[in-house]
Amino acid sequence: MTGRVELDVLVIGGVGIDTIVRVPSLPLKDVDTIGVEPIESYLGHTGHGVTLGCHLLGLRAGLVDVIGDDPEGDRIRRTYDELRLPLHVAIHPSGTRRSVNLVAPDGRRLALYDGRQPAGLRVDPDLWRTNVVHAQHVHVSIMDFARYALGDAIAAGCTVSTDLHDWDGRSDYHKDFATAADIVFVSTSSLEPDGVDWIFANGRAEIVVAMSGADGSYLYVRNHPARHVPAISLPDRPVVDTNGAGDAYVAAFLARYLDGVDWYDAALAGTIAGAWSCGSPGTHTNLITAEQLALQTRKHL
Repeated sequence: MTGRVELDVLVIGGVGIDTIVRVPSLPLKDVDTIGVEPIESYLGHTGHGVTLGCHLLGLRAGLVDVIGDDPEGDRIRRTYDELRLPLHVAIHPSGTRRSVNLVAPDGRRLALYDGRQPAGLRVDPDLWRTNVVHAQHVHVSIMDFARYALGDAIAAGCTVSTDLHDWDGRSDYHKDFATAADIVFVSTSSLEPDGVDWIFANGRAEIVVAMSGADGSYLYVRNHPARHVPAISLPDRPVVDTNGAGDAYVAAFLARYLDGVDWYDAALAGTIAGAWSCGSPGTHTNLITAEQLALQTRKHL
């Protein structure tokens, strides 16, 4: 890494607005009308969760993204101004991403995602090039435009991570991200049994972190046996909403990775942060801080 470092983590892509509808059950009954609790909206989505999570854990974090010239985009810019977090955006007429998330009483969710932006979207690469050269680590969300930032981040000497979410191990859309990142996060929900092997065979990843919800996570370090990291429960924070739990995991994992701890300890931090996130309603409303993570880590060592 050369030049001055102004950011510990630069996140590329993935901010939007979540509308949370708390429903009596999932799946929903086949009826015309279902009464629900007050519907709320939050600044959310994966890139924002990682950026905010890293910030609350004491890292210098910033976000680069494509948003709309609309009320949702205004809300994003206003919030980042209030948080004093670096935000660099390009404006696109398709508008700002949004999602309607149905949340059951046990915290399970169904996300109805409106990605808005057209497939194959390209933006001026200076949007990120002027920032990656001053970042230590770059986390690239799986937005279509963001794939073109992967090579620039590597060329700048940054370590790179990505979250493939519910990739099945087959979809071509995710493969640029899967092969370019040093650290790959992926859900086990749809992943084929040979998905991790494919990443190692075709990419540069040093580690693949397979997140499995209530079953915890699995660490696959290149040329080492897999290791299971069990889920934990926080008695004072029962599960009420799983929105953003994976983003909280990623943020804490990266924070501890950049501190120089081993992979297992980074995953333990991610596990704690994910469990903490599930204890508050809404998206990214109460992510764990550095002090809270240190305290909870001591309890779970």
